[in-house]
Amino acid sequence: MVEYDVNEVWEKIKEAVKKEINPSPTDISYNTWFESLVPLCFDDNDTLILKAFADFHRDIVINRYSLVILNAIRQLFSPHLSIKVILPDEVEKYKRFLKPKQDEKPEIVTQLNPKYTFETFVVGNNNRLAHAAALAVAETPPGERTYNPLFIYGGVGLGKTHLMHAIGHHVLKLYPGTKVMYVTSEIFTNELIAAIRDEKTDEFRLKYRNVDVLLIDDIQFLGGKERTQEEFFHTFNTLYEANKKIILSSDRPPKEINTLEDRLRSRFEWGLITDIQPPDFETRIAILSKKCQLEGTPVPQHILEFIASKIETNIRELEGALNKILAYSKLMAPDKEITLDLAEKALKEFIDTNTKKELTIEDIQAEVASYFGIRLEDFKSSRRSRNVAFPRQIAMYLARELTNVSLPKIGEAFGGKDHTTVLHACEKIKELINTDSNTKNTVETIKKRLIHRE
Repeated sequence: MVEYDVNEVWEKIKEAVKKEINPSPTDISYNTWFESLVPLCFDDNDTLILKAFADFHRDIVINRYSLVILNAIRQLFSPHLSIKVILPDEVEKYKRFLKPKQDEKPEIVTQLNPKYTFETFVVGNNNRLAHAAALAVAETPPGERTYNPLFIYGGVGLGKTHLMHAIGHHVLKLYPGTKVMYVTSEIFTNELIAAIRDEKTDEFRLKYRNVDVLLIDDIQFLGGKERTQEEFFHTFNTLYEANKKIILSSDRPPKEINTLEDRLRSRFEWGLITDIQPPDFETRIAILSKKCQLEGTPVPQHILEFIASKIETNIRELEGALNKILAYSKLMAPDKEITLDLAEKALKEFIDTNTKKELTIEDIQAEVASYFGIRLEDFKSSRRSRNVAFPRQIAMYLARELTNVSLPKIGEAFGGKDHTTVLHACEKIKELINTDSNTKNTVETIKKRLIHRE
């Protein structure tokens, strides 16, 4: 039987697998399925035992990652080693191989990203309130209620997930033994489906209602899923009544998730709702400087300013641009300082906007309909209910802002509306942008999606 430290072995395997498949930072499949595996022990047959959180998770790991994991462990350690992926209800069989410390650790269903902490989060005017609220929630002792639930919303790649992981890390640091669970709404839904199929809903409920801190990312994807919303409604109530912490994230505020049941929407508004806006120029430079510092890779200040001037909305894209420049530099000029010319070549697709297809009203209607969860034909209908009228006004406003189409033509594209109707809609949305932060965030989010579409 091997005498390797199972956690050290797993960390080295993860590094080897990352080099082999080279996942992007936003690779949902890799982050959801591979990163959530839990190394348990080696058995007496020199087999590394890994735990998946459900049978569908195990199947995906076996089909997608088992071969690359097996190659890594055999190349790094011994050709005689093998792997096995088990389910939570099989752990008892391997209990005698577990080290006491491993057995005592609070279980985190989806492992927290070690890079996502409060120490690595760059605070700016765009996220100061969200950061302060997240820190306050994390520092509140178990059993006490502060901003519960905490609801963080904002566009893609602005740091919502980073803050959620940071809360989890900070809670475990301050209050060891706390049961912390971080999942995406996709995982929650998939586990519920599996539990219903396998008649294990009691185990599912016990798992989610027996935690001290529940963090659910991208909660907007529960919209339209009636059974999942029903289950989460009761889970929310159980945790809330027991003074357990609930932290949720979304790309929009609760009242704009139209396919969400009213009873859930109202509960999401019980605590504190805070948003994260796109970072300003100075914050973008600070984010890039922090990343360089953490990576131990110096980059000239004027290069950071160049990147910050070209990537204005998305932190993931911002860091991705820096990574691309560093990789390009290593390949093309490994012994030279990064120059502006090299940076421009590396980021050609980011700054060459002339190749993008011109926006049409149909593009705008499709994006707005997707955001609000309505049908395209609703834009041309005469319905005046807010859940249709408000998205229609936003679509008209964006059509005027982002295209050169005349007001009468815009009205025609919206079911033959008069040009004065279009003008009224544009003026109303413009006024709301100046007076209502939720509307401003919604319009900016949709606009960014349109501008950065494929």
